[in-house]
Amino acid sequence: MSEKWVGYNELAWLEPVIAPPEKYTEETERYSALIKKHALIEPRTILHLGSGAGMNDYILKKHFKVTGVDLSEGMLAEARKINPEVEYHPGDMRFIKLNEKFDVVFSPESIGYMTSENDLHKVLQNAYAHLNPGGVFIFTTFLRESFRENNFIYTGAKDDLEVTVFENNYLVKPDNKVYEAILVYLVRQGGELEIYTDRHILGLFEKNEWFKLLQETGFAVFFEEHDDYYTSYIVDEGKYILHTFICTRPLNSG
Repeated sequence: MSEKWVGYNELAWLEPVIAPPEKYTEETERYSALIKKHALIEPRTILHLGSGAGMNDYILKKHFKVTGVDLSEGMLAEARKINPEVEYHPGDMRFIKLNEKFDVVFSPESIGYMTSENDLHKVLQNAYAHLNPGGVFIFTTFLRESFRENNFIYTGAKDDLEVTVFENNYLVKPDNKVYEAILVYLVRQGGELEIYTDRHILGLFEKNEWFKLLQETGFAVFFEEHDDYYTSYIVDEGKYILHTFICTRPLNSG
């Protein structure tokens, strides 16, 4: 978690070029509907752990008062430009303490950076501690048993800038508890080409491991499967299977 990925820092300014916030509308509205369906209280405030460049927040702020947390200063700088009314904090989702509780804790995919059960346990406990009774902790991740290796291409252009990003998701063998995501950035501006690379290591846990940890933390757990979030970016005939966990903190939990 201490790595300084170029895509999340020096190249963070490319995020709205590759995927402007409007592209996140369908996905984020789906999350908002799940939150409102499962919350046992009226959800007004949301803590976004791993808020990135603030693309989801651009949609979320129409429904909730948003507070964001991210490790990468580059991403936080972009998020503040896109959502000046949102309060953003630098921090690690395992350890940050905001001395405030929220109706929703939200972490779409960022929780995947937890590569050990110990780190995952810390995030779940921290999410629970920041959540009001009756509130919802919602996140999306892969399951180890259904993970598939895939290749993706993302493109964007603005004025004289053209960006192409290739992503390769690869299962690290023989240890299938983690996978690596290799990203290659081709940035063409003013006729000049620059190439950058990033290597991300992400965790893979089985469905029963997720349920065990979440229930031990104190959550009631609901579960959905999705395979349409990134379909348009997949090369060839791959399949990108994501699983959304909707976890409620009981009303009588103090």
